[in-house]
Amino acid sequence: MAHKKFPIHPAHPERTCWGCDKFCAADSLACGNGSERTQHPVELFGDDWAEWGLDPVAAPVAERAEPPPQA
Repeated sequence: MAHKKFPIHPAHPERTCWGCDKFCAADSLACGNGSERTQHPVELFGDDWAEWGLDPVAAPVAERAEPPPQA
């Protein structure tokens, strides 16, 4: 079974429950995911939610700790 592609910027995210791959209507909740619909990340975090996180191009650089001074 193929999974549906998750939309980054849906037109009306408030009309859909985003809690599973079914993407039920907000008043349907066929999956039994709870008593309320799951909000889309754009509703919770804003339009730039998909840009958060690590930069996939630049690898994190480990900082070298200076060796402790010899006594």
